[in-house]
Amino acid sequence: MIVRPNLHWLRMLFVLRGSVLPKIAPQLIAATAFAILVTWLHGSILSWKVSLNFVPFSLIGLTLAIFLGFRNSTSYARYWEARTLWGTVLNGSRTLVRQALTLNSDQPSTQALVNRLCAFPHAMKHQLRRTQARADLEKFLSTSECERVVHSTFPANMTLLLVGEWLRDRLRGGSIQPVMETSFERALEVLTAAIGGCERIASTPIPFTYSVIVHRSIYLYCFWLPFGLLDAIGTMTPVIVCFIAYTFFALEALGAEIEDPFGTAPNDLALNAMAHMIETSLLEMVNEPPRTTRPEVKDFVLL
Repeated sequence: MIVRPNLHWLRMLFVLRGSVLPKIAPQLIAATAFAILVTWLHGSILSWKVSLNFVPFSLIGLTLAIFLGFRNSTSYARYWEARTLWGTVLNGSRTLVRQALTLNSDQPSTQALVNRLCAFPHAMKHQLRRTQARADLEKFLSTSECERVVHSTFPANMTLLLVGEWLRDRLRGGSIQPVMETSFERALEVLTAAIGGCERIASTPIPFTYSVIVHRSIYLYCFWLPFGLLDAIGTMTPVIVCFIAYTFFALEALGAEIEDPFGTAPNDLALNAMAHMIETSLLEMVNEPPRTTRPEVKDFVLL
């Protein structure tokens, strides 16, 4: 996630970190170079003059803008839903710890619940990023618990099972009254729904065929555009083509980047920071310091 102070409008024009410009630079240079070649040849291919004007490009450009707007809106909706789900993880975890601290007569056992709930966002983060969770989980779970989680297909769900087992043991031991079970289960359901929603986003990309249609249309449009502009604006054709190509290429690249919000690209969600924040919030409730290192902002990017 990009973390920057508010920049002056002039500096904003030249920002590269967090911009998609480095990613689209090769195709942007290719489109501009092709426009320069078309301008130099006066719109002719061998001895054939390509007779086009700006009218069809205006109609196609409007359609492409609508398609790109829809795709980017869909990608951002996935991004924002993922962020909202992580917010519910924070709320649900705080609720469970608060209930354990106020409704559980066996207070020393609350530490085990806090540890398991601290492990949950880290397990969730690693599951969504398909990375190894052992190093983080060992800070909160016992050896046997850590082995159960690490060797499971869905580590976050297994961590919630450990939380459920804690609740079961407290109910059987009588330290939590049976009438309070529903309240605890409701908070657990919130966490289950959150990881389920994140799994749905991670495993269901935007239909590939839609991306292919938009991708092909953009490239055909940008490489045919010089023939439609040449007779109207002459030597300024490469400049206008470069600007229009930048707009279309950048919107497509941005939509593709935030489509999967759980990665490590600069514009993805800062899962490391959010997992650490949840951990810090829960441990603070039992007067303990955080056990993982706070992620640092490196080159204006917070992971």
